[in-house]
Amino acid sequence: MKAIAIQTYGGPEGLAVVDLPAPAPAAGQVVIATEAVGVGGVDAVIRSGALAAYGFKEGHIPGSEVAGTVTAVGDGVDASWIGGRVWGFTGTGGGYVEQALVPVEEIVPLPVNLSAVDAVTLGSSGVVAHFGLRHAHFAPGETVLVRGAAGSIGIMAVQLAARGGAAAVAVTTSSAERGERLQRLGATHVLDRSGVGGEQAPAGYDVIIDVVAGKDMPSFLDRLNPNGRMVAVGAVAGQPPADFGTKIMAAFQKSMSFATFSADTVTGADLRTVRSEQFAAASRGEIETVVHEVLPLDAAVLAHQKMYAGEVFGRIVLTP
Repeated sequence: MKAIAIQTYGGPEGLAVVDLPAPAPAAGQVVIATEAVGVGGVDAVIRSGALAAYGFKEGHIPGSEVAGTVTAVGDGVDASWIGGRVWGFTGTGGGYVEQALVPVEEIVPLPVNLSAVDAVTLGSSGVVAHFGLRHAHFAPGETVLVRGAAGSIGIMAVQLAARGGAAAVAVTTSSAERGERLQRLGATHVLDRSGVGGEQAPAGYDVIIDVVAGKDMPSFLDRLNPNGRMVAVGAVAGQPPADFGTKIMAAFQKSMSFATFSADTVTGADLRTVRSEQFAAASRGEIETVVHEVLPLDAAVLAHQKMYAGEVFGRIVLTP
């Protein structure tokens, strides 16, 4: 089968098409003939070599979510899965392939009228946004700022906060055009990347969902209201300064808090439940999936170049 591997860590050009044997499922696994593969920010981080210390080696196949049809099952897996359309989570890699191996506990059936492309646009980003807001103890009537809202996680956070009854949903983004698109998805105020703009925007926020992190993250702690909560759900701009916690201590009397959130801390059962609910909502048109572009699997280099250039609004999807 055709797959995409990281032959050399660094830029997008380090990705290459390789031929691999067709996979055979082990006990507890299924094989999915992929119709769509999601391209995520973590794929780019792994490709860059920034996580090499965590055991990622050259030759690694990136990609964590796929959608398609189950073609084979391993021992202990109900054969009725064969022929079913599913979304699947491959873990920290193994998704950029024509046939993906996925643990059966990591697959979710798809509604008849939800495409594979829409499924991989929503499958991971939707649960991160959902549980990230829950981790922040978001409640109706509160003000929310989504920092880095043009990616798939940010877009979902905007929609879920708006649907959840936020009094205001502000976003940071890189252009007026992107801001307008986010407003159509539920944003009420548009700020630039530094948090400037939106004359009528709240002076402070009860909840900040941060997809970006990086060196500028501490300045957004100043935007928290008393008892405000910032939750970092990503770090696409890298780690924040090591001393960012001094901002919180300096504002001790505001009782602010900072937390990180990873979907790894949510039970599999809860993840499956929320994914199923979100897939159903998307199939009814209640949640909008935003696909930037659909490219063939062997155009993975181009997909990563577009992400690196900051061109992507929503998610790029690869199709074998």
